[in-house]
Amino acid sequence: MAQATATPHVSFAALQHRSYRFYFMGTATAMLADNVEHVISYWVMFQKFHSPALAGFAVISHWVPYLLFSGYSGALAGRLDPRRMIQLGMLLFMVVSLSWGVLILSGTLKTWHAAVLLTLHGFAGVLWTPPAQLLIYDLVPLEQLQSAIRLGASARYVGTLLGPAVGSALMLVLTPARGIFVNALIYLPMLLWLWRAPYGGAARARATQARPVVGGPAVRGLGEALDTLRHIRDSRIILLMTLLAGAASFFVGTAYQAQMPGFAVDLGHGNPGVFYFALAAADAGGALFGAAVLESRGLLQPRAGRALALAMLWCCALALFALARNYLLALAALFCAGFLELSFGAMAQALVQLHAPVPLRGRIIGVFTMSSLGLRFFSGVTVGLLGGLVGIHASLALAAAGLFVTVALLLPGLSNSRARTAAGH
Repeated sequence: MAQATATPHVSFAALQHRSYRFYFMGTATAMLADNVEHVISYWVMFQKFHSPALAGFAVISHWVPYLLFSGYSGALAGRLDPRRMIQLGMLLFMVVSLSWGVLILSGTLKTWHAAVLLTLHGFAGVLWTPPAQLLIYDLVPLEQLQSAIRLGASARYVGTLLGPAVGSALMLVLTPARGIFVNALIYLPMLLWLWRAPYGGAARARATQARPVVGGPAVRGLGEALDTLRHIRDSRIILLMTLLAGAASFFVGTAYQAQMPGFAVDLGHGNPGVFYFALAAADAGGALFGAAVLESRGLLQPRAGRALALAMLWCCALALFALARNYLLALAALFCAGFLELSFGAMAQALVQLHAPVPLRGRIIGVFTMSSLGLRFFSGVTVGLLGGLVGIHASLALAAAGLFVTVALLLPGLSNSRARTAAGH
């Protein structure tokens, strides 16, 4: 562990590797397509159904597959070729985009169609996310893992930042149906690069030598995922970061993004499409700015205490956005929220991957993904379905407050971890 964190800082270190540069671009374009699909589909659903409850269900149906199947995905990616699993995910993404286009163009879109497609989109994400995190080990040396993780998160935010702009442009120029047809092609760069992407060999051997061998049964589902937590219970850092990621997903997740059209209408008092784009871009722009600053300056090295503190500040920024009635204040709050979310999210993931023993790596990443992404389904209740009862502003503020209290309750666990470490010395 000391060897992975004691090396001098090199700005954008992971991008020095040609293979990782392709990975970065492929991740950015795939995430761009992902967000273009969300922008178009959310807007079509909002215009056709005007239902906050449906938007909440969109979040639930999208993230439940992560909860149920990330353990399978992580375990399989640890034993099989993760490149092929990611390619299957890209193909499924393309099928979903094409299906949206057919239904929108024909005017036959129904509520149940939207539910099925959003669920399939979630399954595609499960095939993509845990294997992509494992593939990083084949692209960069272990001491540059933190840089690779943060830049990988940055690539996803690049796609998130550009998605609203590209999606809005496609809707305006080509109409929603034709725009989402074009969107299916944006998944191709990642799909094609993976045929020849590096895998195994010296990179995997190097990573294996850097970790002690820890035995344990293979993880294939939710019960086995809990068994993996028992295997790594002595690593309180992994447990704390997994709980932090799970709490953030449980209370807030990305549910407020599905409600952005409603926030835009409430705050804009003008063209909701323009205000919708600006709000979505502010959140992603803050994250992208944060990644660039932190990666170039080597700031905020991964520490569990820092991750908890940044998560609590994220709660404050989201609550400010939820309660703001001034459009510029709302934009500023979202920009800060994006910066803070990127900071604590990448830090938590880096700490987990840096502390994960090699034999348990795929399983631990699967559990972390189940927590950080799978529990987002409940945010569809805390923000979405509750928003249909008390309003989306109040529901988001309450969700942020609940997360703030939960993170505060994790602080004693951090203190206990430090005490045990000191006693060990």
